[in-house]
Amino acid sequence: MARQSTKPSMALALYRMLLWLATPFIFARLWWRGRREPGYRQRMAERFGAIDATGLDGVIWFHAVSAGEVIAAAPLVRRLAAHYPERVLLLTTMTPTGAEQAAALLGDVVTHRYAPYDMTFAVQRFLQRLRPSVLILLETELWPNLIHLTAARSIPIYLLNARLSARSAKGYGRIAALSKPMLAKLTHISCQYPDHAQRFRALGVAAPRISVAGNLKFDRSVPADLTQRCDELAHACLIENQLIWLAASTHDGEESLLLDSFQRLREQQPSLQLILAPRHPHRVADVEALLKPLEYRSARLSEILKAPLQDSVDVILVDQMGMLLPLYDLADVAFVGGSLIEFGGQNPIEPALVGTPVISGPHCFNFTEVVEKLVAVGAMYQVSTVQELVSTLLELLNDPQLRARSGGAGRAETEANRGASEKVAQQLIQLIGDTAH
Repeated sequence: MARQSTKPSMALALYRMLLWLATPFIFARLWWRGRREPGYRQRMAERFGAIDATGLDGVIWFHAVSAGEVIAAAPLVRRLAAHYPERVLLLTTMTPTGAEQAAALLGDVVTHRYAPYDMTFAVQRFLQRLRPSVLILLETELWPNLIHLTAARSIPIYLLNARLSARSAKGYGRIAALSKPMLAKLTHISCQYPDHAQRFRALGVAAPRISVAGNLKFDRSVPADLTQRCDELAHACLIENQLIWLAASTHDGEESLLLDSFQRLREQQPSLQLILAPRHPHRVADVEALLKPLEYRSARLSEILKAPLQDSVDVILVDQMGMLLPLYDLADVAFVGGSLIEFGGQNPIEPALVGTPVISGPHCFNFTEVVEKLVAVGAMYQVSTVQELVSTLLELLNDPQLRARSGGAGRAETEANRGASEKVAQQLIQLIGDTAH
């Protein structure tokens, strides 16, 4: 196949110029972020395309931005590794938490590198060293330079588990001069739901290059040692036989509202235990500052795991990754964050998977279809105010049978929606064919 034209459009040329001008600020932000998250200062050269590609010939390249996408892609990646045993599978991420999940879930079948920032020189250097046979993007990882320069080398590009909210579609529509040529270079787009496929078509993607396969996130399996991990956590945190409210994946602007809710709940449930897990663990210090004037006793989970509590605390703060699934299983009710503010919500499938009732705020546009499914079966509740949150929590906390029905409905719904990983794997193998050999 002949290489596609590398001549950039005016919009792409402007995009590249702006990124070039921003390069010093991008480097400074990376270094600054590394103050609180040291992982960002490790292997920094990889982010500018300087990777060690020794032994990485003709690789199948998967790119997932962070931990959630890596977790969702894990069954699919293992299926591809089994089908192409002679090939090297490379998994790139943008975040250290993604790198941690890659090592934990897929360390035996993939090689990990950090993906290059979308600057022309970084992407070119990365591609020159790696020379992949195929690029597989997860969910919304659409970067103009990455896609343009990869396609220019006649490398097939597949976008899997693709989601495109109405808000994002409007945004792409406003920059059609940049987004339409970029989308045209994708070999195939496998969407989560029909509405997403329709939005891609409305942006100019030809219908034959789009399919719908379901959501990979429903295919996450429950670890065999989950019950043991839950028992160990409950014992270390002194929360055995206690009502537990887990507020997970929370964002700046939400924790103050959640702590207000906790104060009101404690008036009727004096022994209620709050476990609060910020989306970004380094923000635990910010939450501790909010707790100070409230005079609640708190402890960080990392410290508890080193030395189990001798006296109970009011609030347990989760300051490390990889803990949410057992904590969801421990909780009687879970709140999923990013939803009381206009962020778009976080993944509500995990608590449903382990049979825990789910509550969220009104802003869940990143997971519209999933939320609609879980709300429809009574597994999830959406609230708009602190008062509604408190009322819904009290209703669930005071009614074990309601919790059991809600949790059971969530578990059944996740089971009913499984199968996307195998469907996507079969489709991808057919599309790739012998390209990866």
